[in-house]
Amino acid sequence: MKKLTEIYTKCSIKVEGMVRNERGSQTLEWIGIAAVVVIMVGVISTAFSGDTSIGKTVLNKIKTMIGQIGGGGQ
Repeated sequence: MKKLTEIYTKCSIKVEGMVRNERGSQTLEWIGIAAVVVIMVGVISTAFSGDTSIGKTVLNKIKTMIGQIGGGGQ
């Protein structure tokens, strides 16, 4: 039983150290943000490529918003 307690204590200390060690977590956050940006760019480029109705709708909305900002509302 004493040996089992020693093993449990060593494992608990090691796991606690791993949990407290947050080195690299910020890097993972930035990688996640970069992945989201890449996915968004891919979705937007796909929407604007070809003759998709979604691309045309989004493009028309953007043109309308830009026109309203410039005072030339449509």
